[in-house]
Amino acid sequence: MVIIASMSTKILPLFPLGAVIFPQGLLPLRIFEARYLDMVKRCYREGSEFGIVSIFEGGESKFPFSEVGTSVRIIDFDVPEIGLINIRCLASQRFRVLSTSRQADGLWLGEVETIPNDMTVNLPADLVSTADSLRQLIYALLKQGFTEDSLPIATPYLFDDCAWVANRWIELLNLPLAQKQRLLELDSPLIRLELVQDIFAENEKPA
Repeated sequence: MVIIASMSTKILPLFPLGAVIFPQGLLPLRIFEARYLDMVKRCYREGSEFGIVSIFEGGESKFPFSEVGTSVRIIDFDVPEIGLINIRCLASQRFRVLSTSRQADGLWLGEVETIPNDMTVNLPADLVSTADSLRQLIYALLKQGFTEDSLPIATPYLFDDCAWVANRWIELLNLPLAQKQRLLELDSPLIRLELVQDIFAENEKPA
């Protein structure tokens, strides 16, 4: 099956993973399968993107992975040994998979339409504490000797933006993958951050 993209869509190689990444998020990957070795070499050489789509039990999708994913580009590329590539990716934009095909080597290709990036929404007063906690976490890690390049969060730090604060917390928190996927698919960054605050409040309740 050959996918022909329309003017409003594009073709992305897809990397199904047990992970969810949000725009502006960092994702380290250790690549060893032949199909993905070829894919990341090509993407790095061409400066092109590929898509991360989550896989988990019980997911409702017409594909073997989630219909909403995130495109990423490679910002660090290292070959420690033959047959192994370590990369670090920066996520750029959400997308929705419209149709798929599979190459002979097993690599999935998707015709995708981009989902507009979250609008910048300033934090309301009742959600400022979520940004303060994230700021304290980052600064504590820096004081412990971590460099900005080694943190799981990329600069710039946008502590006054609902989407950025919500997305970074969702990536960091130990949440079920299905829950992270539902939060990725939400269109309102304000609601996303309110749900993060609800998670904090739930965890603070006495046992």
